[in-house]
Amino acid sequence: MFEKHSTWYVILIAVSAGMAGLLYGFDTAVISGAIGYLQELYDLSPAMEGWVISCVMIGGVIGVATSGFLSDKYGRKNIMMIAAVLFIISALGSAFATSVAMLVWARIIGGFGIGFASALSVTYISECAPPAIRGRLGSLYQLFTIFGICATFYINYGVANSGTHAWGLEEGWRWMLGYGTIPGIIFMILLFFIPESPRFLIKNGRDSEAYETLKRINGEKIAKREAEDIRTSIETEQSTSVKELLKPGLRMAMGVGIFLALFNQVIGMNAVTYYGPDIFRSVGFENNTEFLATSIIGSVQVVFTIVALLLIDKLGRKKLMAIGSSLMAIFMLLIGSVFYFEPANSGPLLVIFVAGFTASFCVSMGPIPWIMIPEIFPNHVRGKAVGIATMFLWGANWAIGQFTPILINNMGGAFTFWMFAVINVICFTFVMTIVPETKNKSLEEIAKLWKPKKKVEKEEVGEGLASTRG
Repeated sequence: MFEKHSTWYVILIAVSAGMAGLLYGFDTAVISGAIGYLQELYDLSPAMEGWVISCVMIGGVIGVATSGFLSDKYGRKNIMMIAAVLFIISALGSAFATSVAMLVWARIIGGFGIGFASALSVTYISECAPPAIRGRLGSLYQLFTIFGICATFYINYGVANSGTHAWGLEEGWRWMLGYGTIPGIIFMILLFFIPESPRFLIKNGRDSEAYETLKRINGEKIAKREAEDIRTSIETEQSTSVKELLKPGLRMAMGVGIFLALFNQVIGMNAVTYYGPDIFRSVGFENNTEFLATSIIGSVQVVFTIVALLLIDKLGRKKLMAIGSSLMAIFMLLIGSVFYFEPANSGPLLVIFVAGFTASFCVSMGPIPWIMIPEIFPNHVRGKAVGIATMFLWGANWAIGQFTPILINNMGGAFTFWMFAVINVICFTFVMTIVPETKNKSLEEIAKLWKPKKKVEKEEVGEGLASTRG
C-alpha cells in the first residue's frame, strides 16, 4: 500500500488524466441531441445521419493508431495536451459550421483529440497508480466519461427547451456542440499540474525525475523498488517493434486486448447513447420528453459507474464482466421484445429495460476494458499495444454509429436489439474462457501471465539465486 501523505497526489494525477473521459463522454452524447435538428435541417438520409455521427471515429481511429508511437517519443502528458487543443478547435468549428461538410471535418479533428486522449489517459493512470487501487483510479476515466454523457444529456434537454423548434433548427444545435469547449479547457488546465509517466521517464533515461514522482506516489521505500522493477523490465525487453506483439505470449495478450476493445463497443450501449432520443421518440415520447428520458438513462450511468468504482478492486475484473454481460443479454432481449410486440404505452417499460441494460454495462463492460487494456501489456510495448487495441475500439465505435440507423430502418428495432443480445452472449463466453484476472497484480506480475511457463520458471530461479547471493 502507499503512504498516506501521497494519497492526494495520486488522486490529482488520476483525476487530471481521467478528465479525458469528459471529452469522450461529451462527444458521445452531444450529437444525440443535435442529430434530430441536423436531420431535419439538411434532410439527411439514414446513411448520412450515421456518417455525421460516426465521422468523429475516423479521426479517433487515426488518433489511437498513432498515439502509442507519438507518446513513446514525446511523452504521455504532451500528447494529451495536444488532444485537449484539438478538441477545443473541433467544438468551435462544429458550433460555427455552415454546411454538413464543415461539420464533418470539425468532428473528424475532434476525433483526433479524443483518440489520443482515450488511448493515453488510462495508460498514464496505470503507469502511475499503486496496484492496490489501480482499478479504482483507472475507473475514473470511465466515470468522467459517464459524467460527461449525463451532463451533456441535460445540456441537450436544457437547450431544446430554451426556444422554439425553429430556434433549435437554426441555433440550438450550435449551442449544444459549442459547449464542448468547456471540457476541453478543463482538461488542458489540469494537465499542467501533473508529471510525466515514470515509466516513460525511465525508458528515456530521466531516472531522477521518475524517482521523484514515484516517491511522491508510493513513498521512498516502495519508490526505489518500483523504479528498479521498471528499469529491469525495460532493460531485459528492449524490442519495441509491432512484430513483437505477434510473438507467443504477447500474441495472446493482444488478442485479449482487441476482444475487450471490440466488446466495449459492439454490445449495444453506444446505439442507445447515440440514438437515445430517436429510440424513445419511436415509442411515443414527444415535446422534448425524449430528451428527458435520455437524461434519466444518463443519471443511471453515473450511479452505476460509481458502483463499479467501489467494486472493481474487490470483486475483480473478470467476475464483474461475466455478471454484466449476462444481464445485458437479458435486457437487450427485453428491449427487442418491446419493439416486436409494440404494446400500448410501452414507453415507461422501455425506459426501465434500457436503464437495466445501462446499469449492467456500467458495472462491467463499460469501465473494465479501459482499465484492463493498459494493464495487460508489458512496459516495452504498452504504448503501441494500447494504441492498436483502442484503434479496434474506435473502429467498432464507428460501425455502431454508422450502421445503427440503417439497421433500425431496414430490420426494425426488435431484430436490431436481439442482435445485440446475441453479441452479449458471445461476450460472456469469451470473458469466461480467455480473459485473465488482474486484480491486485502489479503491471510486472501481469506481464508474466503471457510468458511461456518455462521462461517464467527460469526467471524466478535466476531471481532466487540473485537474492541468495545478495
